[in-house]
Amino acid sequence: MTHLPPAEYYATLPRHIGGAGAILHDEHGRILLVEPAYGDGHWEIPGGAMDDGEYPWDTARREVREELGLDLNPGRLLVVDWVPPQTDGRPALANYLFDGGPVTETHAHRDIRLAAGELTAWHLATPAEWDTLMAPHMARRLHACAKALADHTTAYLHHGLVPGHG
Repeated sequence: MTHLPPAEYYATLPRHIGGAGAILHDEHGRILLVEPAYGDGHWEIPGGAMDDGEYPWDTARREVREELGLDLNPGRLLVVDWVPPQTDGRPALANYLFDGGPVTETHAHRDIRLAAGELTAWHLATPAEWDTLMAPHMARRLHACAKALADHTTAYLHHGLVPGHG
């Protein structure tokens, strides 16, 4: 058996990307969604891609600051969602979602400053709206986040589904 130097060995391993976001929510079960200025027309959770070597918690904090102008310390991990490689060439994705804490309509209107050129709107969406505003796997992910918030648990998902349950 030939032993490869570490750098050569690591180059043979599969690649995947990471992302993180924050779930900002109100007392009525609504969750703050953002409308990207790009993409397929679906709304999303505030968050984005992890920088090289960045911790997921730091990514969530940075992305909320960049996208919404809010400086918050994310709370506990709610969901980890593993999304397989996609046909458009995107590699597999590990997505981490943290509790972004409570938000009120007043707080949001006063303090949120959307990233120019990246986001066009924000909305405190009800659970009934998630399935129409978001891509199906994202809506499933958000329902799992809401359940984790309510149950004080953390969920592990495969493309928005609990493994073995869908």
